[in-house]
Amino acid sequence: MKSAYELIDVTYTYPNAQKPAVENLTLKIEAGKTTALLGPNGAGKSTIMDLLLNWKQCERGTIKLFGESLTNYSRRSLGRVVSLVPQEELSRFSFTVLDYVLFGRSPYLHHLATPSTADIAIAKEALKMVALEALIERPVLALSGGEHQLVLLARALAQQPKVLLLDEPTSSLDPGNTAKVLNIMERLSNEGITLLFTTHDPTIAGECADNVAMLKESRLLISGPKKEVLTQQLLCELYGTPLETIQVGERLIVMRST
Repeated sequence: MKSAYELIDVTYTYPNAQKPAVENLTLKIEAGKTTALLGPNGAGKSTIMDLLLNWKQCERGTIKLFGESLTNYSRRSLGRVVSLVPQEELSRFSFTVLDYVLFGRSPYLHHLATPSTADIAIAKEALKMVALEALIERPVLALSGGEHQLVLLARALAQQPKVLLLDEPTSSLDPGNTAKVLNIMERLSNEGITLLFTTHDPTIAGECADNVAMLKESRLLISGPKKEVLTQQLLCELYGTPLETIQVGERLIVMRST
């Protein structure tokens, strides 16, 4: 199994915190597959995303990206390999949708250079993939919440990444836009892109992940293929509450036990 990311005994503690946000984490993210980081709020999922983007540096341990230490990547070189779809992002300026998505081309542009015709074509293709090509000239501040989330996805796709990180990609979406995002994720996975996403919803993890890593109280509980990890026993342990699981075709439905 070739790894996109490999985390080895990683620990990170926020300043003045009483305990680590991530503790002794060893985990491999399989290249070309979709992995879900599953766990309750406060388990350390978003902190791991920051570490993988080198926005935070682990106090102990090592993170490798395609076999090379993450610390060896410059900001520009990392941006050509990895992109992020954040859970939310507030824009203070009324960029058009196209201009906003063009920020995804920044790792490929020289300092102060303007986007080329090729860059614009790539951004438009990214918008087409998320079915927002009709909104190219609309101000970002005029978008609905769901439309803005899709624009964030388009911006990440414009980076043409090998690895796509998504932080709670469906948490604020209605069922229609949720289905759209999950379909795009499936398409990207089929194209060989490595996907890693955080979620607290085991049903979403079961629907689109190949592998699942369960995080509880800053530590890895278990990781592996979803059919081995998404069991009723492990889910009850993860969330600390009685749960029931129902298999409907290929879908796993998880409900609270009454």
